[in-house]
Amino acid sequence: MSTLPRTGHAVAADGTRLAYQWHGTGRPLVLLAGQANDHTWWDRMRGDFPSTITMDYRGTGASDAPDSAYSTTGFAEDVIAVLDELGVGEADVYGTSMGGRVAQWVAARYPDRVRRLVLGCTTPGGKHGVERSNDVRLALARRSSVEARETLEDLMYTPAWRAANPGPYRVLGAHGMPPHAVRGHLVASNTHDAWDVLPKISAPTLVLHGDDDLLAPVANAPLLTDRIPDARMHLFAGARHAYFDECRPESSDLVSDFLG
Repeated sequence: MSTLPRTGHAVAADGTRLAYQWHGTGRPLVLLAGQANDHTWWDRMRGDFPSTITMDYRGTGASDAPDSAYSTTGFAEDVIAVLDELGVGEADVYGTSMGGRVAQWVAARYPDRVRRLVLGCTTPGGKHGVERSNDVRLALARRSSVEARETLEDLMYTPAWRAANPGPYRVLGAHGMPPHAVRGHLVASNTHDAWDVLPKISAPTLVLHGDDDLLAPVANAPLLTDRIPDARMHLFAGARHAYFDECRPESSDLVSDFLG
């Protein structure tokens, strides 16, 4: 893999500049991070794949942060803007958490742009999705405190794994996000509802989830698997929200095998 990524900015339909990073060569795998996170979410896993495209969502990293409405459908349009800028007609797409919600829209709305789809630790949203508990919501509402950070770490990783891997962790939120962008990402994630379009997804789909995930309850995994035609599912025993990091390299190997 090349050690010099191709970086730059694409421009969305509304003029927002979107930062992207393309590592390696060959058919790319688009990696989509979780809510209020940028491309560094994938720092530990990116090298497991020969060619990856990551991006900073609007409001994060080196992308613009317009004070306007944010949505998972809008983020999906931003993904297409990045692929268009890079001249990529078709790619594999792997989205985790909110990135999985965004990936659902990319695959449903642009079936000719997605060869294979991987949905990790995510939900269909809306009335059909299984929501996190009120206790988890209250804990996350104290995000600015040390207690909230520890709570988020505990939702992401098992205590044993954290003890052996003290961090820093790249999945706890992007630095420097303006308050309106943090709120926008929260609204985008909370208002996601792709239930009606999931049967339109034609790309072969792999659904991955930790079976001890309380942030996006594991009950969402079979919902997605049953709703998307010919989807398959794999659960990681004992894993929490960041299964893709804690269960690496097993999870990356599963994805690589699925992508062929």
